[in-house]
Amino acid sequence: MSVYLVSVCEITNMNDNLKSYAQKSAELITKYGGAYLIRGPSVEVLEGIQLNNKSLIIAEFPDVESIKAFLGGDEYRAIKHLRDGTGIYDIGIFNAAQ
Repeated sequence: MSVYLVSVCEITNMNDNLKSYAQKSAELITKYGGAYLIRGPSVEVLEGIQLNNKSLIIAEFPDVESIKAFLGGDEYRAIKHLRDGTGIYDIGIFNAAQ
């Protein structure tokens, strides 16, 4: 059953490092069996304020182990610093609806 890596991001400093991080992390997500389902800001916030100025990233992976291999791998650790100082990132792993 698929699992999902979900990130809610508030980008406060878009810069070349973050653009490089986004491109390189996308390549790694694919390498580790993941695929983006959603990547970007909402078209419209319908209720509440928590999604204002936020981007949502949802990547589907075959299992939790694949996500942990992606996040814990040397390749990801080598690029993670590129997003330092660029925003606030809330990230979690979620199971598919039963």
